[in-house]
Amino acid sequence: MENLKIITGNSNRELAEDIVSNLDKELTETTVDRFPDGEIQVHVKETVRGASVFVVQSVAPPVNRSLMELLLMIDALKRASAKQIAAVIPYYGYARQDRKQTGRVPISAKLVANIISTAGADRILTVDLHAGQIQGFFDIPVDNLRGDPFLAESIKNKISADEGVVVSPDVGGAKRARKVSQKLNMPLAIVEKKRGSENGNVKVLNLIGDVDCKRC
Repeated sequence: MENLKIITGNSNRELAEDIVSNLDKELTETTVDRFPDGEIQVHVKETVRGASVFVVQSVAPPVNRSLMELLLMIDALKRASAKQIAAVIPYYGYARQDRKQTGRVPISAKLVANIISTAGADRILTVDLHAGQIQGFFDIPVDNLRGDPFLAESIKNKISADEGVVVSPDVGGAKRARKVSQKLNMPLAIVEKKRGSENGNVKVLNLIGDVDCKRC
């Protein structure tokens, strides 16, 4: 544990503080600030030579700033001779475009995976990727942790099986929602929707299942 260090940017500081508290450690002192022109400035103020470092930073709004903070922290650690760098990214931004659904669009999830690997990360830890296949975009190990067991446990303490129904907001999320519904012994409902290719607006086409007088 002595050679384990944890740093954070601005997107997940509260989570990082909870992590170090549980480990009976302290955050490695790091400043993540800005130059006068708006560029991000990172300075790791403690030695990390030979250490295994966990960088806790979601790619969450403001997405571009959060991503650049993550990349610059990883680069700083690499140049400071950290032994291993694990990027803990609870929310992996730019995951929605994981394939080409029409012509002349990027595959953003793959590009961001390439950039994080190039910056120097050795491992990724994330939670509930938008699509499981994104794990395959990386040439480094990826741990995609599941949140549904914890959600199910929380719901179980608040809503009885008779009064609740688990709803998936789209067909793609049905598999994950079914796991929760089975844990809770609740019925499942699925929203069928269509996203406009030009403006991205969502149109609900159908509701599969019964939600009448239920807590959803």
